[in-house]
Amino acid sequence: MREINTEEIRKTVKDLFIKINYEIGSDILVGLKQGLETEESETGRAVLEQILKNNKIAAEEQIAICQDTGLSIIFVKLGQDVHLTGGDFNEAINQGVREAYVEGYLRKSVVDDPIFERKNTKDNTPAIVHLQIVPGDKIHIEVTAKGGGSENMSAMKVLTPAQGEQGVRDFVVDTVESAGPNPCPPLIVGVGIGGTIEKCALLSKKATLRKLGEHNPDPRYSQLERDLLDEINKLGIGPGGFGGRVTAMAVNVEYFPAHIASLPVAVNICCHAARHGEAVI
Repeated sequence: MREINTEEIRKTVKDLFIKINYEIGSDILVGLKQGLETEESETGRAVLEQILKNNKIAAEEQIAICQDTGLSIIFVKLGQDVHLTGGDFNEAINQGVREAYVEGYLRKSVVDDPIFERKNTKDNTPAIVHLQIVPGDKIHIEVTAKGGGSENMSAMKVLTPAQGEQGVRDFVVDTVESAGPNPCPPLIVGVGIGGTIEKCALLSKKATLRKLGEHNPDPRYSQLERDLLDEINKLGIGPGGFGGRVTAMAVNVEYFPAHIASLPVAVNICCHAARHGEAVI
């Protein structure tokens, strides 16, 4: 048994959220540069150049990459041999988010209820936490700041098994096409397949956190990722929605066993900022 004080969790969460809002991931940076090399549209290349310049300024001056600094989402793998001390686990996470958004001068984008008063909580809490108990004596924390523009363009649908692979392909491509310029392309497209409506939605969100260039280890799904990326980039939406071939930098597919009567599919669209980071305590 290993003791971990929740103070470490608070500090880790705080540092991660400030970092991901100031500095784009190295994998995304590589993807944007590759897009600049392959984009055929002059306007598209100009947009990518501006995105790269913006990211450089944000990192150098330690200011937010985007004015929409996102909703705080946290995936935690908690080792079953960890004994937490020093206070409430969930409060430690929320305090870390609170401090990051207040001290980091990041926009607060959470309202206390979704329909009626819609009053801003003024500190970007509460965070959304997904907890998984795993073997070991460590805590793996992965965070993402999800902006409203791309989240609003995401979608979920339960297909019939008879619709099969082609039905999945059509739904994913149609979702991106309907989104058009709204989610700030070039995109990372996360796709969750199987499970239930909540499971496939969670898989699609988690898929957006995968490092650029990594593929599903199952060769069938890896090929599906490549095919979908090719189909999406043939839509002509392009960087910023101004036309071109680089509409998406990656399509990441995750799957889970499903009921014999259903084929749930979720598409979670992530903008080019793709803010995510991880740490192990």
